[in-house]
Amino acid sequence: MTIDTLKRLLLFVLFFLAQALVCNRIQLFHCAMPLPYIYFVIMFPRNHPKWSILLWSFALGVTIDMFSNTPGVASSSLTLAGALQPYLLELFIPRDADENIQVSARTLGWSKFSTFTTLLVFVFCLTFFTVEAFNFYNWLQWLQYALGSMLLTIVLILSLETIRK
Repeated sequence: MTIDTLKRLLLFVLFFLAQALVCNRIQLFHCAMPLPYIYFVIMFPRNHPKWSILLWSFALGVTIDMFSNTPGVASSSLTLAGALQPYLLELFIPRDADENIQVSARTLGWSKFSTFTTLLVFVFCLTFFTVEAFNFYNWLQWLQYALGSMLLTIVLILSLETIRK
């Protein structure tokens, strides 16, 4: 096992434990729940194989589904985010940038990183709450959950990014 795989496995466990033990119990105004494990997908570097991103994303989603009682919701939405991450990342990285560039606010710049994060979290939260609701009968509540969780997750991710070295 390489050091990168061990780091990724440690991050996998940390994000899983943070979501399962802490974030699943937080309901802000009964319409927003932080979903910080999407940050795991955001942090994949530019040259990481796409199949590996999909496998890591699906594995984290299935693990969170098992402990959060959301069968298939986290795994489907996180896998979609993992599938879109390399393509969205290419929009924000200069063409002449290093192939091994790490995704962070320091390497991309705060504006590009926050825009990239917002787009990926938006797709993730929209998919998460659409699959969870599975109908649009109460679309106003669905919109509150999706947008509230998106804003809370973005604030949490940007806060984590400020303390990341």
